[in-house]
Amino acid sequence: MKKISYIEKPEEWEKDFMFHVPIKVRFSETDMFGHMNNTAPFIYFEEARIEFMKSIGIFDIASSEMESIPVVADLQCDFHQQIYFDDQLTLYVKVNHIGTTSYDLHYMALNRSQQPCLTGRGRIVQINQDTGKPVEIPQEIKGLLVTK
Repeated sequence: MKKISYIEKPEEWEKDFMFHVPIKVRFSETDMFGHMNNTAPFIYFEEARIEFMKSIGIFDIASSEMESIPVVADLQCDFHQQIYFDDQLTLYVKVNHIGTTSYDLHYMALNRSQQPCLTGRGRIVQINQDTGKPVEIPQEIKGLLVTK
């Protein structure tokens, strides 16, 4: 894998992933040559992020009259191998860093040969629903993130 700014030690970084979802590249996500469109990984990241959050219970807490919500502040994707229509990917998600008002999630997609074809990262910021301003991550959510 090429050098990526957010990955210090690739071998150690890869070993920390536990949660994953299967992804199948759909025809609508490809160009006329069957090559995956460069916007598709962000859809895959969203799918994996939502499933990850559901699996650790963030939505159970967030749906209970909280004044703040998590929103995506930025996303980054690095392409390592070409991906085509009907490819089967395994997309991994992990919490990489937790701050006061935000946390970073990292992503890694492996192809059938277990080779990384995509890596990515994204910052999730907890904001007040009324003001749109960052607020401290609720302790209940922070506790869920720390264990993953």
